[in-house]
Amino acid sequence: MILVTGGAGFIGSNFVLGWLARGGDPVINLDKLTYAGNPGNLVDVADDPRHVFVRGDIADRALMAQLLREHRPRAIVNFAAESHVDRSIDGPGEFIQTNVVGTFHLLEEVRRYWQNLAEPERGHFRLLHVSTDEVYGSLGLGDPAFSESTAYAPNSPYSASKAASDHLLRAYHHTFGLPTLTSNCSNNYGPRQFPEKLIPLMIHNALRGKNLPVYGDGANVRDWVYVKDHCDAIEVVLNRGRAGQTYNIGGNVEKTNLEVVHALCDLLAELRPGRDYRSLIAFVKDRPGHDRRYAIDGTKIATELDWHPRESFSSGLRKTVEWYLANQPWVNNVTSGDYQQWVARNYTARTAA
Repeated sequence: MILVTGGAGFIGSNFVLGWLARGGDPVINLDKLTYAGNPGNLVDVADDPRHVFVRGDIADRALMAQLLREHRPRAIVNFAAESHVDRSIDGPGEFIQTNVVGTFHLLEEVRRYWQNLAEPERGHFRLLHVSTDEVYGSLGLGDPAFSESTAYAPNSPYSASKAASDHLLRAYHHTFGLPTLTSNCSNNYGPRQFPEKLIPLMIHNALRGKNLPVYGDGANVRDWVYVKDHCDAIEVVLNRGRAGQTYNIGGNVEKTNLEVVHALCDLLAELRPGRDYRSLIAFVKDRPGHDRRYAIDGTKIATELDWHPRESFSSGLRKTVEWYLANQPWVNNVTSGDYQQWVARNYTARTAA
């Protein structure tokens, strides 16, 4: 059995669904169900006896101790995190509480559990912490891509909180011997992503004839990885990665934000014709401290673990758009109430660039 934290969110739910579809071990799925945690992401395994969902917080030490004691997982995959830069600018406190304090409490309970395991379970146990490339800071256009040895230089409250959690993982391995693994991924896209992130937001707005808000000049560059490729990489790292190591996961695709939006508009024009989607693009005031470029050097995971992304950006984007077109009830369910207020505060109220 494995324990997955944050398994009702975007990446976590895709991991759980893929893991069980491939016949993996039973899953205990712990999620706090904040705005981005959605039980609707898990309907495909609602009746699967191999999946047990528990609503709760990684910072709840008593609950964590109970789950570890009762289910005795052989591994833990930690997706639990606040993960949106714009929200961290709007309110940093939740990011510190979940990403730093929550990770600390998780580590303390896992350390206690692991130290009391008998061999060979103790030697086989792993804790995999899923992190982000944003901990490395911002690159110039000609700079080499982020490698696992790149110095940390986080520039937002979100990335700073994730950097702190990464450092805690490293310290618990070095000091206590806890067999940790850390993965730092680039921008994910794919099914079930909450429509505050670039790609699902643009799809959502475009289908409704609303403006497509692009920060600044749209020239900020990101590496993009299809979420199911990312989840496959996590499984490879969990099963074959070396304890104490970090592995960067990317899609080998660098695109400006404007290139991504143009590709989406053109794909929607093909799949849902009848509107000039590019005409909806509206440049808006940039967010504070917007990093100019991220890029991932995936040499380590390719050479050590023989992992490579399967999807090209065009194939992954097509699958993504097709999923959103086919799952509008899911979209409608997650974009009511507080979501509308957030969009109004973060995008609608911005003045034109």
